[in-house]
Amino acid sequence: MFAYLLRRLLYTLPIALGVTLLSFLLVYLAPGDPLNAIAPADAPAEVVSALKSAYGLDKPMPVQYGLWLLRAVQGDLGVSIASGRAVRSEVLSAVKNTLILAAFAALLGMVAGVVLGAIAGNHIGGVADRFASGLSVLGVSIPHYWLGLVLTIVFSVWLDWLPAMGAGPGSSAAGGNAWAWDWAHFRHLILPGVTLCVIPMGIVTRTVRALVAETLQQEFVTALWARGLGRLAVFRHVAKNALPTILAVAGLQLGYLMGGSILVETVFAWPGTGFLLNTAIFQRDIPLLQGTILMLCMFFVALNLLVDVLQPLIDPRMRRV
Repeated sequence: MFAYLLRRLLYTLPIALGVTLLSFLLVYLAPGDPLNAIAPADAPAEVVSALKSAYGLDKPMPVQYGLWLLRAVQGDLGVSIASGRAVRSEVLSAVKNTLILAAFAALLGMVAGVVLGAIAGNHIGGVADRFASGLSVLGVSIPHYWLGLVLTIVFSVWLDWLPAMGAGPGSSAAGGNAWAWDWAHFRHLILPGVTLCVIPMGIVTRTVRALVAETLQQEFVTALWARGLGRLAVFRHVAKNALPTILAVAGLQLGYLMGGSILVETVFAWPGTGFLLNTAIFQRDIPLLQGTILMLCMFFVALNLLVDVLQPLIDPRMRRV
């Protein structure tokens, strides 16, 4: 087990280094000058030169990357060009809000997906299977932003049941007040959470359906029925065999929810990393872009490592891989 964990950790280190390189380089592909956010177009040359020197933009790109990586390892992600605030504090605040939204959406999506997939896998070709399969296809086909707008129109505008924007009473896209686990704040979480959960629900439903249907055809299940085990006992054995794959899919979906919520957070003005990325892109705020992308990518890498560690604990056969 220790050798397995050490191998996975060694595999993660070059991936993490590659992530830092991509996080640094990708933002330079966007057009525009980042200094336009703080200096007018007719600014004197000496002012532009001083600003470039202050933000380290006058150095060669490899030198910029080396200095940025050294500071990032120490926890310093620089200063936002647009706001002048520390990138670390802005990103951490946004990550907390996105984690809340992603965890809620993942919980909804995983529970619904596992239930629908298990029912469909046990009734292949039946009405329940067609219903669950139809929902899964619908879930992965509907655009996030369209569903978010529809839910906003129905539940916020027409029925006036749920708020349409923000993360809580008096909150704003810039941060607002702190999150609290009460009904006043939870109401703001429902619409973006439901909007964000439909894709993982569809993917998990299809995955669980295929796993359950395949496992039920295996010889050991026939042997379990022959020994006289009840339906619940057989289902526990089927679930144990399907759990490692479900865990891997769930981990990937949580990572995608963290990084893929930019449209949903923009529609609902949820002050998370997606909204922060959208703001940084339009403002051409390179330090904020780099810090946000790096944080999201490292979260994804850490999540994959956690899944790799948990899988052999559930299924010892994977320790040989």
